[in-house]
Amino acid sequence: MQPSTAPPDLSAPDSTRRSAVLAVMCLALAVVVGMLASLLVAVPDMARDLRATESQLQWIMNAYGVTFAGLLLLGGALGDRWGRKGVLLAGLAVFALASGAVLWTNDVHLVIGLRGLAGIGAALVMPMTLSIITTVYPPEERGRAVGIWSGVSFGSALLAVLLAGALLEAYSWRSVFLANAVLGALALVAAAVLAPTSRSAAATPLDAVGALLSVVGVGALVFGIVEGPELGWSDGAVLAGFSAGAVGLIAFVLWELRSAHPLLDVKIFRLRGVAAGSLVITAESLAMLGFFFLGLQYLQQILGYSPLQSGLALVTMAVGAMVFSLVAPGFARRYGMRAVMGLGMLLIAAGLGLLAVTTDGGGLWPFLAGTGVLGAGIAFAATPATEAIVAALPPAEQGVASALNDLTRELGGVLGIALLGSVFNTTYRSSTEDAVGGMPDEAADAARDSLAGALRVASEVGGRPGAHLAEAAREAFNSGMTNALLGGIAVVVLGAVAAVALLPRQARPRSRGSGAKDPQDTSP
Repeated sequence: MQPSTAPPDLSAPDSTRRSAVLAVMCLALAVVVGMLASLLVAVPDMARDLRATESQLQWIMNAYGVTFAGLLLLGGALGDRWGRKGVLLAGLAVFALASGAVLWTNDVHLVIGLRGLAGIGAALVMPMTLSIITTVYPPEERGRAVGIWSGVSFGSALLAVLLAGALLEAYSWRSVFLANAVLGALALVAAAVLAPTSRSAAATPLDAVGALLSVVGVGALVFGIVEGPELGWSDGAVLAGFSAGAVGLIAFVLWELRSAHPLLDVKIFRLRGVAAGSLVITAESLAMLGFFFLGLQYLQQILGYSPLQSGLALVTMAVGAMVFSLVAPGFARRYGMRAVMGLGMLLIAAGLGLLAVTTDGGGLWPFLAGTGVLGAGIAFAATPATEAIVAALPPAEQGVASALNDLTRELGGVLGIALLGSVFNTTYRSSTEDAVGGMPDEAADAARDSLAGALRVASEVGGRPGAHLAEAAREAFNSGMTNALLGGIAVVVLGAVAAVALLPRQARPRSRGSGAKDPQDTSP
């Protein structure tokens, strides 16, 4: 008789097996999170090679994020219904293939389309990672496992930046896509061998209409925010984007309220822990991804750092996030989630404030100090917020609970790149108007579109006019980044105030009983 190749029964108290599953899930998580972060460091090279405008660069980032965020809930529901391992493997396959296909195209619009396809794969992967972890670990160990997952969720983004920086020292930006494809394939093989099979036996019809409305609503809203600075805020297409986004999101909420089997039961936001945790994760992700998008350009194009040096400049943030993510659950149990979340958001605002006042001529050391504070703030804010969301729903709905946590994170990231990027773009374009006066239309448009375009035009013009344009463009970039960071502070403060008001003063992570499973759940 041949030996069984089925995964081991992880319900047994086998810490080694649980640790192996946690490691594989963290690898899969790191791959899909790292995709977005790794491209942030490649943005300047892509802008030069593809002749991309600032809005096209935002779409290269956001095409991934829109499909990722818009389909996360559907991905979680698919895993609960059809099996979490199968959905995880399918998502990794789509992600790896879409990432690899970018190697064979020079068209910026096709790159954007492939990024959207990779986002679909990521939407199937990310909710499965946390869902599988929460079904494998008993309640008394779940907080620590979720803390590690949360730390990897942020820390892997910065490690991906380092990997991308190292690749860009010797190769083109396409090597970043190749690395993501290879890592996706490795995660696929590891998950196929080690991931346990689990699903919810309470199969319900899939809410395809809700999924469509969520993608349309988020995508149209992001379109309006991104295209506003370039087309004009009163342009018909921009106004149509905002209108379609508002209608789509309102229709999504109304549909979910009336649906017998909603993709997202919006009534769960009546639970204070869910509402507060979602607000915190959305606000901190919005601020952080907006900062990443601009900060890595700042390091390379203003301070003159190489891609690898730029990645190394963010190590302090990675260290802060990963170290404090391990202790945040203990702080939350001792002092309450309200206090720890509030502290985290305060630290994020302080870090952004330090960066905002030192952007113009501050150099590296203030940047390192600001990012170190940001890392600690993210750990204290996001880890208890994640636990609050996951704890709210029973084991049979862990796929949707995980997807809700991921949705707030990814939606915040999409809106951060779109919103803070648009604040930057509006300031940058208006600040360069005087410098491009009298230039041919094509050169003026290129200089207004992005800093990379302005520097390219400046090198072509040469002499005193070229030097003047380059200096004006760099000053415009600094002004735009400062305004964007101030916008991020406003978002973080508003999110913190709302979350603290929602949570009871002594709210703490609760032990979810004895660990008895929902009778409808078939996870091991």
